[in-house]
Amino acid sequence: MHAHGIDDDGHADEAERVRLAVYHGFAADGIVPSRDALAEIAKTDAAGVDRALATLAAERHVVLDDAGRIVMAHPFASINLGFSVMGDRTLWWGGCAWDSFAIPNLLPDVDEVLVATTCPACGTPHAWVVDAEGPPAGDQVAHFLVPTSHIWDDVVHTCGHQRIFCDERCVEDWLRSTGNPRGSVFDLATLWRLAAHWYDGRLGSPYVRREPSEARAYFAEVGLSGAFWGLGADAASARPASA
Repeated sequence: MHAHGIDDDGHADEAERVRLAVYHGFAADGIVPSRDALAEIAKTDAAGVDRALATLAAERHVVLDDAGRIVMAHPFASINLGFSVMGDRTLWWGGCAWDSFAIPNLLPDVDEVLVATTCPACGTPHAWVVDAEGPPAGDQVAHFLVPTSHIWDDVVHTCGHQRIFCDERCVEDWLRSTGNPRGSVFDLATLWRLAAHWYDGRLGSPYVRREPSEARAYFAEVGLSGAFWGLGADAASARPASA
């Protein structure tokens, strides 16, 4: 495995080995490998794992909690953020609606998954068979609360508020009950297109994150528009987060 941007003491290479170990562990088993397992797979020691995770968190490849544990390595999560994703042999927590629909598109050996959640407004359960061939049927809508320019202000909060509702009425009921402003609302087909190729290459090496301009182009290509997505008249002040 070869990483880009290797520095003189090999720390960048070490971080890339740990990144791959985290992602492949999540992909295979649905859980974060232990620190000992990460050290063994990445051919480093405990201090090296901690150093690598700090680097990966700073570069937004993983999300750590206050104790240094991995909470997310998008599209995977180690905590319940509202979505379960069930394959033939593995059960994952999806980090959000976006990530849950991305998992079957990212994993080459997974033909389809069952994505399950509940409507945040009324509690109605929903489930869809999702694959890489095309969007699932359904009249439900996705609501993303946080604009792309603020995704990483509190990424756990952001992901926890990328949800699927029964319909627009449930979105409005939830907004009234919570006092939150309306974000971006779109159908399942758009959600699937958003998720389908966003994480392309993340299980390989080297993985290069999208620049903001590339993210904007991607959002426009899948049918999303407006300042919420860093597009339109206010795009200059709505700089999207890279992948």
